[in-house]
Amino acid sequence: MSRFQKRRHELQSEMSDRNEGGRPRPVPQNRGRGRPKVMPDHEHRKRILERALPLFIERGYGGLTMDDIAARCHVSKRTLYRLFPAKQDLFGALVEEHRGSMLALPANYDHLSLAEAIGAIFLVDIGEEENLRRIAFLRLVMIEAQQHPELMDILAQRGATAGHDLLATWLEGEHRRGRISIEDPQDTAWMLMDFLFGVIVPKPPLKEEWQSSEMRQARLRRRIQIFLHGVAKRSPDDGAPR
Repeated sequence: MSRFQKRRHELQSEMSDRNEGGRPRPVPQNRGRGRPKVMPDHEHRKRILERALPLFIERGYGGLTMDDIAARCHVSKRTLYRLFPAKQDLFGALVEEHRGSMLALPANYDHLSLAEAIGAIFLVDIGEEENLRRIAFLRLVMIEAQQHPELMDILAQRGATAGHDLLATWLEGEHRRGRISIEDPQDTAWMLMDFLFGVIVPKPPLKEEWQSSEMRQARLRRRIQIFLHGVAKRSPDDGAPR
């Protein structure tokens, strides 16, 4: 190509790069997607706990790896291990997160009667879907504790024992107010938990599928009345047991 032809080609290229007004056409730029929005740790943690629970219920503690959890929760393994260094830590966080679905404590129930307060603490009036989630979680905890002894301390410290201590504290407060008379708040709390959770998670031959929400609520309220008033026949004169 001669120097003249080369120059003409350059001019043609320059003209093609200009718009009708003679101004240079804007050069298109590749617009990047920008930096992805960084999710705060507390939101990551919340999402992981929400998505990990069904996975634990589905596969069990022993059948689950941290890789499985990272994949289900759509987070990197680096993020997962930063928030929960081990699978035990994640399971413990789940126990602590769902402790409030077992016992609604701490809370102020001074405005309620004793029966109403205990009913509120044990979430007697929760809906069927919430109750089924509660049963699934309780069954998961009970099964895994039997199969994996290393979880016992976690469950004690962050689950049953922690909830029991809160209930014992509430019972002791009611005793001091003169609304109940108990000798040992710690023992009374265990007794009350065993008595009411026997309805929430019925043992064979009873099954939770056999009882409607209304039946479950009625049984719980009946047991609360037995806990508060006993079963001995009362004197018509003073209401005291014979």
